[in-house]
Amino acid sequence: MKHTMRFAGIAVALLAWLGTAHADDAYPVRPVRIIVGFGPGASADIAARVLAQKMGETLGQQFIVEDRPGGGSNIATEYVARASKDGYVLLFGTVANTINATLSKNLTFDFAKDFAPIALAVTLPNILVVHPSLGVDNVADLIKLAKSKPQQIFFGSSGVGTSPHLSGELFNEMAGVKLVHVPYPGSAQAVTDLLAGRVQVMFSPASTVLPHVADGKLKALASTQLKRTTAAPDLPTMTEAGLAGFDTSVWFGLLAPAGTPPEVVAKLNHAVNGALSAGEVPALLKAQGMEPLGGTPEAFARTIAGETDKWARVINAAGLQN
Repeated sequence: MKHTMRFAGIAVALLAWLGTAHADDAYPVRPVRIIVGFGPGASADIAARVLAQKMGETLGQQFIVEDRPGGGSNIATEYVARASKDGYVLLFGTVANTINATLSKNLTFDFAKDFAPIALAVTLPNILVVHPSLGVDNVADLIKLAKSKPQQIFFGSSGVGTSPHLSGELFNEMAGVKLVHVPYPGSAQAVTDLLAGRVQVMFSPASTVLPHVADGKLKALASTQLKRTTAAPDLPTMTEAGLAGFDTSVWFGLLAPAGTPPEVVAKLNHAVNGALSAGEVPALLKAQGMEPLGGTPEAFARTIAGETDKWARVINAAGLQN
């Protein structure tokens, strides 16, 4: 009797395992949602939609991008952290997540522990732009002017603790100046005031401001990557402009709730890497100033760890903890 019950238990467990394995192998069998922590038209939203379209074609299911802005992306991140661990709700994570890990002290999730990295997708530089009325032609000019007018020049950002904000704080620290921060609910509002001259300076994702630079409405001074961006190859880097090692690149990547089956993570990783090099995708991304990346979940995890450490140093130096 005991042997019969034991074998019955083994059989049930085996059938359950086979069912799970089959489900993972068949994934996805229904639409997948990619949650973005910023609004429509933001760089993260644009990149996610380009990627989702191609991933859907590859995996034979619809990948739906859903924007849940607010809290510097914390609202979206918390939502996904609490989602089912089955691969049907994913996070389009950004550099903001590694910033918030230090900046926000009352988070209900741990970004490093509550998510399974899938793949780093793209990177793009912030571009240092100024309103033409400021009368500067390069970074050295801006530093000289800012030193002569402490706390009289204003820089806008898409919110406290965002990459554009911390780029400005890092600039203040490295250049020995004091630009005054003016936060906005998002990039669109900040750029609107920059175009109107209500703020004079901004570090902004390339895709947001390069069209205005092309129209002559803004002047670009430098990019914040360590190498020149293909979106503006004639634009010097901040290092070339005299601030060695200045790097505040923006990046986006796909993550799942921790505990998602490894087979599902592997399938998604394969789909992301394939999508980034497929057809028109590289050209679409590069037109927005974005560089396709890709890679393994392990490499993405290392990026997250390194970025978390870097931004912790900047935040602590600026005394910005909430």
